[in-house]
Amino acid sequence: MRRFQVWIAAGVLTAVLVMPRPVEAQGFSVNEHGSCSMGRGGTGVASPCADGSAIFINPAGLLLAKGKGVTSAGATMIRATGDFTNSTTGEVSSLVEETHPVPALFMGYGLSDNATIGFGVFAPYGLAIEWPTTAEGRFLGYYSSVKGIYFQPSFGLKASDRLSFGIGFDITSSSVELKQRVDLADQEAAPGVTFANLGVAYGTDFADVQLAGNDISTGFHIGAIAKLTDDLSFGIRYLSKQTVNVDDGLATITQVETNLYLAPGNPLGLPAGTPIDALVAPQFQPGGSLVNQGGTATLPYPAQLSMGLTLQATDKLRLLGDVGIQYWSVWETLPLNFALLGEKTIVENYKNTTSWRLGAEYLVGSKSTARLGIIAHNAAAPDQTVTPNLPEAARTEFTAGFGSRINERFGFDLAYQYIDQADRQGRSGDGGMAVPTAALNDGVYTFQANLVGITLTYSF
Repeated sequence: MRRFQVWIAAGVLTAVLVMPRPVEAQGFSVNEHGSCSMGRGGTGVASPCADGSAIFINPAGLLLAKGKGVTSAGATMIRATGDFTNSTTGEVSSLVEETHPVPALFMGYGLSDNATIGFGVFAPYGLAIEWPTTAEGRFLGYYSSVKGIYFQPSFGLKASDRLSFGIGFDITSSSVELKQRVDLADQEAAPGVTFANLGVAYGTDFADVQLAGNDISTGFHIGAIAKLTDDLSFGIRYLSKQTVNVDDGLATITQVETNLYLAPGNPLGLPAGTPIDALVAPQFQPGGSLVNQGGTATLPYPAQLSMGLTLQATDKLRLLGDVGIQYWSVWETLPLNFALLGEKTIVENYKNTTSWRLGAEYLVGSKSTARLGIIAHNAAAPDQTVTPNLPEAARTEFTAGFGSRINERFGFDLAYQYIDQADRQGRSGDGGMAVPTAALNDGVYTFQANLVGITLTYSF
């Protein structure tokens, strides 16, 4: 049998970086880390919410009076739905529907009227995609889950009444779990003879691969906010690139029974009725290529640059607009290296993306605020890398929210977000090509998601 061509979830790895649950924004970035900001379309670079989420939105907005503090904790519940429909056969594969929480925690304390320290726990990148093990694209990957948590100590400085700066240092803990199936028909039974030549149909599972690995990486986060007039503010922030080196990966490979038998007169010259499962079983035993083994991979977290304006239109109405660039072009290839399966480089060729965010909030009474927002952005993946691991496309997103102060110390925020992704052509396999092209696209991916967020805030 020729070298096992799975490359340990290579297709899966091309989709995944950080955060426990469904793909939620352009590429695999996640921007909902506080229900106040979420309700107004994720805006706030020039005017972050007062719940401490400035640690993620823009650390320059982390400003508290001396001796004053704030703590907020919350979660965004994400439920995604999606399908892949083969353009030729009409066969439909559907995502496994589950609801998953994305938590966030922020704390801040005023050292003086001009200096504030803070600490945040959030995840700006991530996804989890799960398809049934019978899905058409399972040989590229049927499960991808990466949990990458940013731990960010932050510092905000008020330089003057109209200018503030912020900086954070990010320590990121990432863990990866990836799964895919392997097609027996593609494998060689003998030199020049594949199992397809023996009558095995394409789409015959015979191995299941699971990869797990961990890494710690670091980066930084800086920002500034300028109050241009009494009613107009400008903000800018930059979240640095990080590189995740999964150098302790463990690939666990198990045999999947086919219950198939060789036909009479087969090219191997073996007796008719020979169990194919027994024929391939030695590959899963010591000395075979399908035993558990170590692996490595290197993946980037793209840098982010965001700018925004906030206009206090009236005493009660605030309008916000942000534009963000995510530098996905750093993801050109995915290098993989495994103890027995060798080296493989997956071509990605992602491109930079731009998001546009508009939000508004209106003060209702003296303690409550209603919010609305809209988001639009393009896709990072080129046509040839739209796969079941990351069926990404341009999106329009709509948000609404409500927040209220229960008393001087306690408050809450609620938010809802709907993601409407454009249908997009993609592929369910690689056709055996090292550099797949859009010509391999054999179906259409659809995707939608509903998000509900809640954040509780305590001020002291």
